[in-house]
Amino acid sequence: MADAHFLLDSNICIYLLQGSVAPLNARVRTQGRGSLAVSAISYAEIRLGIRAPEAERALQGFLRDVLLLPFDAAAAEAYAGLPFRRARLDRLIAAQALAGGLTLITNNERDFADIPDLRIENWTL
Repeated sequence: MADAHFLLDSNICIYLLQGSVAPLNARVRTQGRGSLAVSAISYAEIRLGIRAPEAERALQGFLRDVLLLPFDAAAAEAYAGLPFRRARLDRLIAAQALAGGLTLITNNERDFADIPDLRIENWTL
């Protein structure tokens, strides 16, 4: 796989699994193979909600098309430098994007607006 450029937030992954947001689906189709990544943090959030066999199959198919990134020491260091807020999982995902030099793709821009130097795009519009 090529180097990833974009980190998909959990809400974006869920939209993609549901196929429910046409502009997002179209934008993802234009990306080169290997350019999209998912944090292990988002994966954990999504796994928590998977119950039905068809949802499990959809998740496994989705994971074949994206790079699953482990949360590493560089991400932990970036997290330690972020302003404190209650949304810790969002902060962990943002830290991973910062550490990897990735643009975070999310539909919740406000949740990340106070994080310096974080590049954010909303592909659902």
